[in-house]
Amino acid sequence: MEEQTIKKSNQKKACANCGAELNFKPGSDQLKCDYCGYEEFIENDKTSFEELELSHYLNTVGNEAHTQTISVINCKNCGANQHVEENYKSLACVYCNEPLILEDQQDESWIFPGAVVPFQFDKNKARQVFKKWVGGIWFAPNKLKRAALDAEGLHGLYIPYWTFDCNLYASYQGQRGVYYYETRKVRTKNGVRTQQVRKTRWSHASGNVSGFIDDILINASEKKRREIPTKISRWDLKKLVPFTEEYLSGFVTEKYTISLKDGHHHSFQKAKDVAYNWIRQDIGGDTQRVSHADINLSDETFKHILLPVYISSYIYNGKDYHFYVNGQTGQIAGKYPISFWKVFFLILLVIIIVSLIVVYSQ
Repeated sequence: MEEQTIKKSNQKKACANCGAELNFKPGSDQLKCDYCGYEEFIENDKTSFEELELSHYLNTVGNEAHTQTISVINCKNCGANQHVEENYKSLACVYCNEPLILEDQQDESWIFPGAVVPFQFDKNKARQVFKKWVGGIWFAPNKLKRAALDAEGLHGLYIPYWTFDCNLYASYQGQRGVYYYETRKVRTKNGVRTQQVRKTRWSHASGNVSGFIDDILINASEKKRREIPTKISRWDLKKLVPFTEEYLSGFVTEKYTISLKDGHHHSFQKAKDVAYNWIRQDIGGDTQRVSHADINLSDETFKHILLPVYISSYIYNGKDYHFYVNGQTGQIAGKYPISFWKVFFLILLVIIIVSLIVVYSQ
């Protein structure tokens, strides 16, 4: 049984030169002082990180093992649980910009993160990505384009994920379909013609498949409206490094709200999809039917990991809009409002041009 390792988060580190707080320098392995420029390397063993035994955490009091206590502020507007530092420059919710009250923070425990993908570029670069993206949206309101210049409106956030590894074994019963074609005569108004009709010849199939599934990724943030867009949720998990608190310095960290148990349930559904893909490949042919599959997972392990995203939120006509920049790849995605007046004047311009063409063509 694992030894209980409950401890208090203590991610602040003072500058050895001037005493100010050191923050993580994105794209590096260093902490940097924003006041005097002093830099210090992060001590980290990048060779490996721990995979935790899933059954121990699900079936016993394992949730109390490998646990850390952190301070969390709950946003009363949108419900996000955020871990911020006492001197964080902007005490506002990263999702909805609602002011956060530092006195409302409470100590909560979480399963200690096993790994993190550190931010690969700073807020200035993220703002340039956002500005370029907004500049290419012609129908966006001018207020949105001005918001792209607001440095305080962009926040760096570490988002919680569960990853699951397992060995999968599945036995199955099904059918293998092979296409063949028959020539059929069809009567039309122009006479009789022939056409090829595709049919399927089915045969029984059974067998088993097995293999290792690595890093089934499950978003551990419960709010569906805050799900990270698919476009930016492609991560290179080979760049994960063992977790150390220094990587969080200067950024907001969201505490997971999807439990390990629920995350595992979601991961089983993804493992099931993998199993059915393997089964169809094993059956072969042109098409397949799977009538029964007995799926078993073994040697299951998991990690709690943190992944980097820059977020900008914007309210237009009483509606929230969110924009996301992947803090590893620079991919950007989001929904944006449409300016009524820009659309109106474009339609008006088209009508005028068409009218002039009609007049001069007569």
